[in-house]
Amino acid sequence: MPGRRATLTLLLALLLFTVLTGPSGSAAAHGAGRPVLPPALSRIPTHDRVVFLTIDDGWYRDPSAAALLRDRRVPVSLFPLPGAVDQDPGYFWQLTAGRRSAVGNHTVGHPDLTTLDPAGQRREICGARDRLAAAFGRAPVLLRPPFGRYDDTTRAAARACGVRALVTWTHDFTTWGDAPPPVPRLRRGDVVLLHFTPTLTADLGRALDAAREAGLVPAPLGAYVP
Repeated sequence: MPGRRATLTLLLALLLFTVLTGPSGSAAAHGAGRPVLPPALSRIPTHDRVVFLTIDDGWYRDPSAAALLRDRRVPVSLFPLPGAVDQDPGYFWQLTAGRRSAVGNHTVGHPDLTTLDPAGQRREICGARDRLAAAFGRAPVLLRPPFGRYDDTTRAAARACGVRALVTWTHDFTTWGDAPPPVPRLRRGDVVLLHFTPTLTADLGRALDAAREAGLVPAPLGAYVP
């Protein structure tokens, strides 16, 4: 019996050693050492009755849209291009006054990032980070990939540039043609895409009306994205 117990003990020890050092254990150890890439979100998981308004680009700057956001104290997330900010920094500063709105990264030149190599993607994302940090005093931590297109190379480049998450969108409320798009039924956590275009004031009004009809209120992305 003592000999049998010793044999069983040895077999169990060998089995444990195999589990810890064998192929599956090595794979687990290898996976644990890999960097965690930022998540890509088109909706924000939340139990709060909130919706997230986001505005991209910045080439057309309508004072009436800025007045609507300011007067109604609407928190929005801005994803301007650095070149647009350089043209009229005061317009964007007024939108971020009081920290109701925050600025995110939308790259330098608005390319389809998936067409660029890793170095090119880092130049676009880190370059925008540096220019926006110089303009607003803080580096953006959310990335809106142009056209909503990204790949794992994008996520790795974003991580290297200090990005916490990529944020696309659930619904686009931008009027791109002669007529505005149909208004969807908004749900909690939806991300609404808007653009700095001549129709921004009207598009904002439709988005705010849709949020109110759904019993939702606008909230800042930064407060809900980990």
